[in-house]
Amino acid sequence: MLTRDRRIRRTAGALASAALFLPLLGAAPSDAAPSDARASASRLQLAFASAAAEYHVPQSVLLGVSYLQSRWDAHAGAPSVTGGYGPMHLTDARTALADAPPHHAEGTEDPRGDSARPPLLPTAEVPHSSELPARLKTLSKAADLTGIPAERLRTDPVANVAGGAALLAAAQKDLGEPLSKDPAAWYGAVARFPGADDSATAAAYADDVYDVLRSGAERTTDAGQRIALAAQPDLAPDSAQLTRTGLRAVGADGTECPRTVSCEWIPAPYEQFGDNDYGNHDLGDRPASQSIDYIVIHDTEGAWEGVLNLVQDPTYVSWHYSLRSTDGHIAQHVKAKDVAWHAGNWYVNAKSIGLEHEGFLANPDAWYTEAMYRTSARLVRYLSQKYDIPLDRQHILGHDTVPGPTTATISGMHTDPGPYWDWRHYFELLGRPLVPTASAHGGLVTIRPDYATNRPVYTGCVTKGEPCADHGSSEVRLYSDHSEKSALITDIGLGKAPTTDVNDLSSRVSTGQQYAVAGRYGDWTAIWYLGQKAWFKNPRANPTAVQAGGRVVTPRDGLKSVPVYGRAYPEASAYPAGVPAQEVSPLPYKVLAGQKYVIGAQQPGQYYYAVTFNTDAHRVVTGKDLYYQIQFGHRVAFVRAADVRVQPSGS
Repeated sequence: MLTRDRRIRRTAGALASAALFLPLLGAAPSDAAPSDARASASRLQLAFASAAAEYHVPQSVLLGVSYLQSRWDAHAGAPSVTGGYGPMHLTDARTALADAPPHHAEGTEDPRGDSARPPLLPTAEVPHSSELPARLKTLSKAADLTGIPAERLRTDPVANVAGGAALLAAAQKDLGEPLSKDPAAWYGAVARFPGADDSATAAAYADDVYDVLRSGAERTTDAGQRIALAAQPDLAPDSAQLTRTGLRAVGADGTECPRTVSCEWIPAPYEQFGDNDYGNHDLGDRPASQSIDYIVIHDTEGAWEGVLNLVQDPTYVSWHYSLRSTDGHIAQHVKAKDVAWHAGNWYVNAKSIGLEHEGFLANPDAWYTEAMYRTSARLVRYLSQKYDIPLDRQHILGHDTVPGPTTATISGMHTDPGPYWDWRHYFELLGRPLVPTASAHGGLVTIRPDYATNRPVYTGCVTKGEPCADHGSSEVRLYSDHSEKSALITDIGLGKAPTTDVNDLSSRVSTGQQYAVAGRYGDWTAIWYLGQKAWFKNPRANPTAVQAGGRVVTPRDGLKSVPVYGRAYPEASAYPAGVPAQEVSPLPYKVLAGQKYVIGAQQPGQYYYAVTFNTDAHRVVTGKDLYYQIQFGHRVAFVRAADVRVQPSGS
């Protein structure tokens, strides 16, 4: 057995040799010859080859695991939402935690969002580093195995890949397996890599890795590195190794999940407490009582273990599913028939399913793992099919696109999952890639920047007013004219001047959202947005949107403007005795004559009255007034059907 000193000398020597071929990524001079540029773009590929040889791990296995962690992206050394670093997602949550605020405690949002009840303003504690599980501290083990300093493992992709290879080799040895050259012989080590503590999750993760190995993959990373993994379509891993991992068994009984994911039932309580209070959700009978129209994407306010404690607290809030970052494991807490308290808008809560994705970093520029993207997409696709929910951005909502139900709530609404959630990739995983659906005369655009190269400047990720790290983004900035020197678009509902702050949604549109074209000028496109004309840069050589067609609403003839609503509630006459009528209160915005907005769906005004623990008095009130959901700004909104005219977008 090698001593620690000999391991350090051996690893240092190997890395020094590799450094002859692998200078730091991005270090090539700007005047490099074409052959030098090609070599520069292949450095990370060579790093995988070098680390695989050094630690006797099949290169394809190392590449496959890295793809499931990060799709080979380095993220410029920034941590993931759970403190993972680099292409191998080596976790060091102790370093990454810093001063992370709890997500549901940010701002003034009431997650329940029901005006018929007092505001619910929960607080939560971010976990201390001493409470972190081993799966969130793998970087320190990699440092011990390789002798590479932790800081270098966090920031140098070459070193990070070596650390991942060392962890895989150690897992293989722990299972008593030889360091085989055959990728099929590494199933158990791959299953153990993300730190799953149950056999179903470990198997689901390993199966995903081997699916990647069979299909192959090729892409250019966020650092411009070209990586290729050759397909091995006949690869059949030794899945029997899983029985030797010693992991616990988890049953999926009681869950509403697809068979292709690992899922367990960890119920949220429905209990009374205090002075006639109860929590942490409401019982329902959906979709029989009312349709499920939305799925809302969130990120959590803590690490997995803490999140599970919170959702099992009757005094806290709730959501239907939690997804774990490191391996994509899913826990269901609330049945789909019941109403969870998660979106800050009771109308949306009553008609939605909420998915919380593990993440606790203070920095909104943190990234998400491929393993979690994949299981999330499978779950959403399953729910979409089961409840007939369209797979588009007016029904698959981010928490940041849920409207404030009233004017007073607009400024407190949450902004997760933020501009760094890769919506374009997510919709590819959903099987609904964002593609052009019309010619230039279709009248609409679908926002679709290239995530890796679309890098608007954001501020406030770490320090207020200070620039965030350079990072790919799903969002595109809006201006008052066709120039980046013009003023940013203002959201009057927020009551403040627009900024570039990462949580300021005033002047941003998000990938997959559709808007009516209001004008074009050179490389610029104008859209109707929050009752005004908003411009974004959309050059032909590198477009940030594609052409689309569909239906739009515009004010009826003779109306100069129509009101906009944050919830589609029934008219007062629709409420039966014993159910107090809820105010149909417009937001401070207007749709002006001549403006057009994309339709999401037509629906009757509806309100779910559920303010007591006993369900006998619960009622779904459905009115005669019809509403159209529209993509009004960054967030969706509603207009009364009686106020608008529907027409094809190209007319």
